[in-house]
Amino acid sequence: MNIELESSQKGNGAVTLTIKGEIDMSSSSKVRAHLTDLFKGNQSAIVVDLSDVSYIDSSGIATLVEGLQWSHTSNKKFRLTGLAPMVKDVFEIARLLTVFEVYDSQEEALKGV
Repeated sequence: MNIELESSQKGNGAVTLTIKGEIDMSSSSKVRAHLTDLFKGNQSAIVVDLSDVSYIDSSGIATLVEGLQWSHTSNKKFRLTGLAPMVKDVFEIARLLTVFEVYDSQEEALKGV
């Protein structure tokens, strides 16, 4: 399955990255490249919308963890939103729901950035 990535600037210095499809070994490098470009920008926050992600494997999780690490070194907020039940289960199993800032909606994730 192909993956679609779309980023959009928000007026508050934040950018949202909407991902559609499956984040797996074949697509995680594309997500990583996109995140790398976003972290090079002047955004104060990066919100990753996963509401249209139907599947994520360990390489996808590793890519998002890398984004979280970049956020700490660059002093930018890195938030996730819209975790579908199957994706949320993967985060729960990996015990990452308390590591990431996870929100139910983009609007919530963009508050206070």
